[in-house]
This record gives sequence, structure tokens and C-alpha cells, in this order.
Amino acid sequence: MKFGLFAIGVGGAIVIGLVAWFGVQSIGAEVLRAAWVIPLTTALLFVQLYLSAMAWRIAVGGKQPRVISYFHIRWIREAVNSLLPVAQLGGNLVGIRLLVLRGVPGPLAGAGTTLDLTVEVVTQFLFTLAGVGVLVSMGVDRAWAPWVEWALVIAALALGGFIVAQRAGLLRLVEWLAARLTRMFPALSLEAVRGLHAELMRLQRDRAALLQATALHLVAWTIGTAETWLVLTAMAQPITLRQAFVIESLGMAIRSAGFAVPAALAVQEAGFIVVGGLFAVPPDTAIALSMVKRARELVVGVPGLVAWQWSEGRRLLRG
Repeated sequence: MKFGLFAIGVGGAIVIGLVAWFGVQSIGAEVLRAAWVIPLTTALLFVQLYLSAMAWRIAVGGKQPRVISYFHIRWIREAVNSLLPVAQLGGNLVGIRLLVLRGVPGPLAGAGTTLDLTVEVVTQFLFTLAGVGVLVSMGVDRAWAPWVEWALVIAALALGGFIVAQRAGLLRLVEWLAARLTRMFPALSLEAVRGLHAELMRLQRDRAALLQATALHLVAWTIGTAETWLVLTAMAQPITLRQAFVIESLGMAIRSAGFAVPAALAVQEAGFIVVGGLFAVPPDTAIALSMVKRARELVVGVPGLVAWQWSEGRRLLRG
């Protein structure tokens, strides 16, 4: 938590510095010019969340709870990851807890969420590769190539290592640690984690479900292109859909690389400045694009946090 608060402070200071350096007035004017599209981009984000919720339900399997419940939990999960200093992990733990409270067995909820997270990361990597492919086809100055190639190699190795670790028994380590904790704290229960590895291996064998979840996550990632195109067009920045696709795919990849920084403060802004520069998007416009994206995150995320606290408060009152 202390690191998270420190990162928020540093990231926030850098964002303020970037805004001051590139012009408060010009960035503010760009944001106001594009403010009318925020309801549209908010609607697009809800569509992305719904598709991701469908993919999550497919990854977990079973007929209960319904998709609408997964959507509600995914909304909360995204709000926690986006707005709280939890390094993109706390939302997943909250999601597992809420699934368990809705009747999903603990090991299945944990394994299914791990699988869903894996599919989401894999599809983002594929989305990024597609963005690089489109960029190459556009004949843009290849001075960026060595940096991007190395980043892709590192990302591929990290992703491969994560998948291999799962197959090798990463969740068995969680089970082992839980067993040790119960010796120190007898009140704790092992039921929520016993069999995590076996459940994950079982879920991974369902290739049809994996393909469906992959397709849904890829569509969800691609929808972000429409948001980027809408915002930049509203700012009177001439841009094609192919350019918007590259900016969205590479910009989100850079944001994800800063997962340890709450809300990717300054990371997202720097990413859009760098990627937008490939298409002559001025830095102040790139920062304004990031600000509009953050505005719709707040519009969606704050009610999500309120919904989470409301549900937890009602549960405490009933208990």
C-alpha cells in the first residue's frame, strides 16, 4: 500500500509536470473540444467490459452465475484495478471473492480467474503484434523498430514464463502457502484454495472454451480503436482507422507495462506521446487523449467502487 501511495504521488507529479510543460491551456482546450464524445467512449467501455465478462464466464465454466452477474463483478474488478493502488492485482482478488459469494467454489473461481487473466494478457500481446504489423505496412520511419522488437521479445518471454509456471504448478505453491498459514492461524480454511492447480489444468483442456474466450477478448481490445479514433477526430486531429489501431494497441501495451503504477499514471501519457508522435500527433493532443480516456474511467470506475462498497455493506448488515 505504501508503495502504491508513493507511486501515485510520483506518477501524479509527472503528469502535472507534463501538462505544465506542454501547455495547460492547449491541453485543456483539446479535452473540452472532445468532451462531447465521453458518453460514447463510456458506452464503448461498457461493451468491452461485457465482452470480457462473457469471456470470464466461459473460462470459469458452468451455468451459474449468469452473464449479468459476471458483468457486474467485472465492472467492480476493473474499477478496483483502475482507481485503487493495488498494482492491477487487487481487482482480481475482489472478483474471486465476489464469485465465491455467488456460489462458485473457491478453487474454481481462483483457477478460472487465473485462466481468464492469462487469456486477456495473451490476447493483448496478439493485439500489440497486430498493431506492429499494421505499423510496418504503413512504411513509417523504422527508427522505432529495435526498441519495439526488444520489447516484444521480453514480453513474449515473460508471457511464456507465466504460462509455463502455471503448467509447472504455480498454483500448487499457493496451496502450499495456504496450508502453512493454517498451521499458524487455525481459523483459516483451506477449502477456498485446495485443488487450485487441478482445476486450472482441467479448465485449460477445454480448447473450445479457450478459443471462445480468446475471440471475445480480442474483439474487446479492438473496440478501443473506435474510442481513440473518435477522441482524436473530435480534437480535429486528422487520423485514419489504421493509425488509431496502432495508437491504441501500442499505447495500451505501454500502459500495461506500467501495471505496478496505480492507474498507470504518467506511463499512459508517455505512451501516447511516443506512439502518437509516429503520426505527427502533437504531445499536447496525445496528453489530452489520455485525459479523455481517464475521464471515462472515472465515469465508469467511481460508480463501480460505490457498487462494491454498497454490496459489502449490505452483506455486513445481514451478517
